[in-house]
Amino acid sequence: MFKYLSILFISFFIGEGVYAMQAPKTVQLSGKISDEATGQILQGASVYFPELKKGVVTNDKGIYQINIKPGNYIIEVSYIGFSLQTITLSIPTNLVKDFMLNHAVVENTNVTVTSFLRSTSSKKTPTPISIIKKEDFFKGVSTNLIDALSKTPGVTQLSTGPAISKPIIRGLGYNRVVVLNDGVKQEGQQWGDEHGIEIDEYNVTRTEVLKVPASIIYGSEALSGVINITSNVPVAEGAIRGNVFSNYQSNNNLQGYHFDIAGNKNGLVWGLNASSKKASDYKNKYDGYVYNSKFSELNGGGFVGIEKDWGYSHFIINKFSQKLGMIEGTRNNLGQFTKQTIINGASGNSFVDIPATDADFNSFTPSIPYQYIQHTKYILDNSINWGTGKLKANMAYQRNQRQEFGNIEMPSEKSLYFDLGTLNYSFQYLLPETNNWKHTIGVNGLQQENKNKGTDALIPEYKSVELGLFFYTQKHIDKFNFSGGARIDKKGIEFNGLQKDYGDIAGSLGMTYEATNDLIFKFNIARGYRAPNLSELGSNGA
Repeated sequence: MFKYLSILFISFFIGEGVYAMQAPKTVQLSGKISDEATGQILQGASVYFPELKKGVVTNDKGIYQINIKPGNYIIEVSYIGFSLQTITLSIPTNLVKDFMLNHAVVENTNVTVTSFLRSTSSKKTPTPISIIKKEDFFKGVSTNLIDALSKTPGVTQLSTGPAISKPIIRGLGYNRVVVLNDGVKQEGQQWGDEHGIEIDEYNVTRTEVLKVPASIIYGSEALSGVINITSNVPVAEGAIRGNVFSNYQSNNNLQGYHFDIAGNKNGLVWGLNASSKKASDYKNKYDGYVYNSKFSELNGGGFVGIEKDWGYSHFIINKFSQKLGMIEGTRNNLGQFTKQTIINGASGNSFVDIPATDADFNSFTPSIPYQYIQHTKYILDNSINWGTGKLKANMAYQRNQRQEFGNIEMPSEKSLYFDLGTLNYSFQYLLPETNNWKHTIGVNGLQQENKNKGTDALIPEYKSVELGLFFYTQKHIDKFNFSGGARIDKKGIEFNGLQKDYGDIAGSLGMTYEATNDLIFKFNIARGYRAPNLSELGSNGA
């Protein structure tokens, strides 16, 4: 399978290079952006096309101009201190369009959704969806990404310490929720209670939460919903943007730091980011300090790419590293948390539980048992104007390494070591819009292999292959918007000399009716499914 996919990828990029040399027809959108109240021009205002991942900023005269392929687009116009303006605009030829922005007073309820293959107004989507922007993550206290998302209606978390949280959407979690990061399905050890989501929350730009079955687009595990996380967003042409911030929380002495910078020069886009986080044991009103709940993180990444009239191509690298203690909760008869130590005696070593000290609680270094987790992703994200339609191709390789250290006599011994490698691929062709019909056909899947390198194993080594074909369509009629589609999936898994194959179909049908600007009726019915995961088929004592 790897061989055939490699040939497919190489053939695709040869074709991309040939097509890129054929400059497609483009038109120019230009205009002026000003303050509606005063008429003053707004220098540095942004005009952004979410579907193209492309934008421009106004010059010192408040003028913007950008070359794009003719078509219908959702456009976001923004400026610091002003309300975001989102419109749908048809641009068949050169067009002059001015914008006037209002000072921010009330949050704009019409936002752009990107989880349905094409950028869509949130008012036109038949499914319940929540949008969480970067600034929303810092309005409350949270210790990780899912902890922050759990403030969203319909989303909760299963937590086993401040560093580990698993998303629960309307009562379902684990392998029933799909997490996407920059278009790639996050693959770790989702089946376990002590396995979190390996994504740097400080580098998240935007998150969309779909709270319905979405198997039609994202496969079998999207049974309860999808969390679509965007981390790397290129800046407008000619701009360089940077951010530096820090975070401190007094309960567990959490200290977090983040830096990122991105630029765009003549269509060459780039970006770098780095984050660190560390925390000692947290404290609650029942137990006081909870021993070995400390953790630390060191994350980094970047992207480089090209954006031209034919589309864009981005190469993204992300590295997540985390070391965290595992809470055992052992106490003595006085209710004090204890830690295990070794006493050397004449007849050999013996193990004794002694009370944890203030120095233990305040330390940033986890004690045995603890986990060391690394998750690395390499992503190639492409969007090409192919004929009168658009081809989107997203390919990635990710490696999840989860090591558990639990032997106090041999601290470097890996009791558990899951080494999971995953090759993801997704190809979608967006047909040109005809009579307000928007059709999309696609194929996506993955190939996965898990190896055990520790002294123990909870699940066997295995290989897995998934492949899905789908069709999705959208139709606009006056105040009505319809959407629906179907998908067929196949999954094969091999372990301990056994081969298991699964397959099923998924479908959905939805409608929205915009009675007024503030009153919208939505209806959606969907059929999802989930193929069993390896922990359910071949776990050993888990």
